[in-house]
Amino acid sequence: MAEEVTEITTTDSNGKTTTTKRVEKSVKAGISFGSALAMVISYTAYKSIGWAIFHGLLSWVYVIYYILKY
Repeated sequence: MAEEVTEITTTDSNGKTTTTKRVEKSVKAGISFGSALAMVISYTAYKSIGWAIFHGLLSWVYVIYYILKY
């Protein structure tokens, strides 16, 4: 997962400067991979593009369902 570092600098009433670094993780890659995986599993199982698109929208929910069912 990609990390985004945000640096925040604040100055208090005494003139002391404080720098804080905040690291945010992106789950965008995980969501994309989950959708692609769901679509491949669905198309392999049902041979239908419509079902593949629908299951791609469900993403990880469908992948977990498929693992538990089969």
